[in-house]
Amino acid sequence: MNDVGAAAATREQVLEHIRQDARFVLATHESPDGDALGSLVGMQGLLEELGKHSEIFIAPDDLPLPLEYRIFSLESLIQAPPADIAQRTVVFLDCGNIDRNSARVLRDGAHLVNIDHHHDNTRFGTLNYVDPSASCTAEMVWDLTRDLGVRLTPDVAQALYVGLITDTGRFMYENTGSRAHIMAADLIEAGVDVPGVYRRLYEEVPQEKLALYALALGRVQRFDSGAITLAVLSAEDFAQAGAEDTYSEGIIDQLRSVQGTKVAVLVRELTTGERKGQHKVSLRATDEVVDVSAIARAQGGGGHRRAAGFSTRLALAELISFLRAAVAAQLHVRSGEQAAVTPA
Repeated sequence: MNDVGAAAATREQVLEHIRQDARFVLATHESPDGDALGSLVGMQGLLEELGKHSEIFIAPDDLPLPLEYRIFSLESLIQAPPADIAQRTVVFLDCGNIDRNSARVLRDGAHLVNIDHHHDNTRFGTLNYVDPSASCTAEMVWDLTRDLGVRLTPDVAQALYVGLITDTGRFMYENTGSRAHIMAADLIEAGVDVPGVYRRLYEEVPQEKLALYALALGRVQRFDSGAITLAVLSAEDFAQAGAEDTYSEGIIDQLRSVQGTKVAVLVRELTTGERKGQHKVSLRATDEVVDVSAIARAQGGGGHRRAAGFSTRLALAELISFLRAAVAAQLHVRSGEQAAVTPA
């Protein structure tokens, strides 16, 4: 069976589990983004319309959510796996690697259904529905609603729309195809308040977040003839700005826009939870020359070719050396000549 045939067969198996199983837990990766959260809420709405029981698991370390993502009501939220996990179907959404979810006991579910669009997904489920051609995992959930004849409520449509616009960069990234726009039109017909969603996600910026942006952008470093554009935020920076951990969301996109950049990097020190003191590293590539997901995987993370991340205990100097070497290695392979390794 070819890849297309295998994917179609797996899709049918996922639909059969949704139809037959009664109790679900929905989970995603650590530090959930718009696609992860939109897919969770969209899938829960799908299951609710079918009369199923489901709960959304998010680890305590990942709460509260970033300010812009508090647009989600997150009904039936749990922060610890249920006692009857062995009788539940666990659906992982937008999670390329099960190690990116902190609740190991979720692996004890009766079935592990892995629904994702990351090309480097490790196929950890008992059932793996992975479609790298999808613009986002929310698109895959939207497809399932159509297959099952489920009515799109305004809340579900909004959740899936958030997943779509955040993972396509407001329809700017290379994963934006005609199907993404067809999906957007369908969701708008179902009741999405487009201006309201955009205001909530991109325009209601607290002053503390702006202060954090100023600190990050005021300390931009460039390496290797500008190929890497990097900024670092320490715990002291968050304290100085009066900013929450999640207020760094969006800075990486400003770094990515700097002329000549191949890879943008935001390094931030985690200030709360079990990972306090570690560095959280976000990576963005400006084109297909560098695959940042490969760099992230080398440190236990993952993501897309052009958007990835990982957490690390490396000291800052070691981390920067690793990143420079990893980017230079890929540029060397592509160019056939030694990449320049000189500080800005």
